[in-house]
Amino acid sequence: MDQRISLITLGVGDLARARRFYEQGLGWTPLSALDEVAFYQLPGLGFALFERKALELDAGRPIDGAFSGFAVAINERSRDAVDATIAQAVAAGGKVTKPAETAPWGGYSGYVADLDGHAWEVAWNPGCTIHPDGSTTFGGA
Repeated sequence: MDQRISLITLGVGDLARARRFYEQGLGWTPLSALDEVAFYQLPGLGFALFERKALELDAGRPIDGAFSGFAVAINERSRDAVDATIAQAVAAGGKVTKPAETAPWGGYSGYVADLDGHAWEVAWNPGCTIHPDGSTTFGGA
């Protein structure tokens, strides 16, 4: 098996509300959208918003907790960009769960929750490179 992630899917309580947050609030553009799911192309992988009830049926298991121990991360090119991204998410209705601060690993990061409580880490990591296409390489490669 190849070492890669192809798609990240978040279960949401209200797809229309979640789409407004990601599209109008954060400026993302959907690749396609159906009644129960919307897909977004990101550099190197896909991202989907899936109505919770439909995702429960698709996965064959209940969603039963506000924080499942899963976080999605956005790496930025600077500390200032971290602050700007968090501010943009908050302006779109997100909530800061941990203000951005200097991290023990040498970077700068904070957490914001989207409208369904999904944790998003927003970080600047001096040990990674964000390429012109938006893909991220860790370890300075």
